Amino acid sequence: MSIALLYERSENDENGIKLTAQQLGIDLTFLPFRKIALSISKDGFSAKTKGKDYTNIIKNIAVVLNRAQSKNRRLQASYIMEMLGKKTLNSSQIEFVCYSKLRTLLHLWKEGIPIPKTVYVPCDSTDTMKNGQEIHNEKDIAELFQQEIPLSEGIVIKADAGTHGKMIMLAKNHEELIANIHETKPSIINLVGVVAQELVKKWFYDLRIIVSKEKGKQPVCYHIAMARAGFKDFRTNTFLGNLVFGAKLPLSIQELAVKCAKSLGKGSEAWILALDAMVNVKENKTVDDAYLKAELDKAAQAFLPVQKVKQDETRLTDFPAWNSKLETAFQGYVNTKHYENIKKIIEESVEKNKSALVFHESNSCPEFWENTRLATGLNVAVPLLKCAQSLIDH
Repeated sequence: MSIALLYERSENDENGIKLTAQQLGIDLTFLPFRKIALSISKDGFSAKTKGKDYTNIIKNIAVVLNRAQSKNRRLQASYIMEMLGKKTLNSSQIEFVCYSKLRTLLHLWKEGIPIPKTVYVPCDSTDTMKNGQEIHNEKDIAELFQQEIPLSEGIVIKADAGTHGKMIMLAKNHEELIANIHETKPSIINLVGVVAQELVKKWFYDLRIIVSKEKGKQPVCYHIAMARAGFKDFRTNTFLGNLVFGAKLPLSIQELAVKCAKSLGKGSEAWILALDAMVNVKENKTVDDAYLKAELDKAAQAFLPVQKVKQDETRLTDFPAWNSKLETAFQGYVNTKHYENIKKIIEESVEKNKSALVFHESNSCPEFWENTRLATGLNVAVPLLKCAQSLIDH
């Protein structure tokens, strides 16, 4: 029985998993899920693309590494594979929880884990009646939010299933709040209602923390987080052009991250999660913003060679050679004094404000090859494959 890598398109993360599996001597089966037609009937099931029959291949699979990038397809993939008798990493239950920011926060809140104050209103911003008349609910929703979160501190509106910072908007006055709620319409990334959160004053960085669990073992939090940093936006997402740094985690945060992940992975034998956390630094800063911005500008210049390699299309034809160039360029960035200065500032800030940390999201299929792996030193493909191996009944 084998391990299958289920994916939509073979991107850098999937190529990294393939390369790591080869290095570890693990044979992988590949399932291009997006192009497979699943048929079920009284005679059983079949799974075929236009050119290949995957039915017997799937029958011989024990564990599926679910790397579908679309949250909806990933949720369907886990459930389908489990109904076909396969174990999945992550399970459909974990995918269901992590699909939704609200569901994730409810699980964390239930376990007493610190989260940002969050308000959910199931009502959509606009209702369309049978006769085509529109009923606008923005003002009522805004009033409900303002009853719980002071607008003077900032109110963040989020798409419940959004990724990469999509549809995350900050309001600092009533007009902005109404406009942001109006923008939050039912969609594939925001199925119903409106989610609002208090603005966490995280200074210039947030943290992505990896926690994994193999079957029969206790969960492990990797001791270095990826810090996404910059002043480009109140969102520190790397897709907005922010930089990445490695940041050592205090033991208390590692322990809290394990508790956080256990609450989301409850009932599953093995899993791997990337937890997003923010430190509510407020005014408890360790250096002056002007100095920090100057250092970030210099670090951004040092990061340009990395960006150039990332855009190099040889990754599609010779991934190992491209990866070697990426690692060399990233090491050049890490070796600069500006990288080291900012890394030190982040670590000092985390240590100083460790009791002010809040968790706000969990990723069941984190991207890792280009940023997390290089910034933290953890190749996430390794725990992914080890967790999958642990699920095989020998």
